[in-house]
Amino acid sequence: MVIVILGILAATALPKFVDMKADASKAAVQGVAGALGAASAINKAARTANTASGSAIANCQALTAVLEGGLPSTAYSIASISISAGSTATCTVTGENSQTATFIGHGIS
Repeated sequence: MVIVILGILAATALPKFVDMKADASKAAVQGVAGALGAASAINKAARTANTASGSAIANCQALTAVLEGGLPSTAYSIASISISAGSTATCTVTGENSQTATFIGHGIS
């Protein structure tokens, strides 16, 4: 009887554990996108406050140089969706399992 109960519990709990991998991949990509957005905002603020230091970011891919330590692994890539007036760009980060997240890159020329 105990084995039957454990089997039923395992059958109901297993799909939740399998789905956690997709949620973890999505959260990781969103974290990288948030870090890149914050890095670009800090870079723009530093350049605005002191025009003698720092340089403009050319595109979304160049933000990896501003991010401390770069991208976490080679499984991540960054693409520009659009660059608008006011030197902002909408960028997309693609990570493991093709999970994507977007962020606004500030100070993109």
